[in-house]
Amino acid sequence: MKILIINGPNLNMLGLREPEIYGDKNYSALCRLIKKTCNDLGVDCEIYQSNHEGAIVDKIQDAYSVFDGIVINPAAYTHTSIAILDALKSVSIPTVEVHISDVSKREDFRQLSYVSLAAIKTVMGLGFDGYKVALEYLVEYLSK
Repeated sequence: MKILIINGPNLNMLGLREPEIYGDKNYSALCRLIKKTCNDLGVDCEIYQSNHEGAIVDKIQDAYSVFDGIVINPAAYTHTSIAILDALKSVSIPTVEVHISDVSKREDFRQLSYVSLAAIKTVMGLGFDGYKVALEYLVEYLSK
């Protein structure tokens, strides 16, 4: 089983960016947690981060027939990108959306998630552990 983990804009700035919302751990720590979780689950993974919407769309399209599942934190593109939604719908790869913070309790403009329209599940507000929950759910879903 092979899973693609996509992280959107500004997640590479974890630890520096708004630590009161996102915590003080950096992006390298997140990647270590993801790799350990995938190793514990016995799945291969690739982690990808981009600040560019088109690059994320390209990565999703390139995942077709290569990856069994996707975990995506589209960050700010969650609320703005129909292009990412359309890419996820076009490849039909089971996708779990994840957010470090609980976006449902944040600004009004963060209340709409285009990605959730293609996701089989959304995990939010669990910090870095949300990635673990998302990966565990996806692996269980794909194993059925």
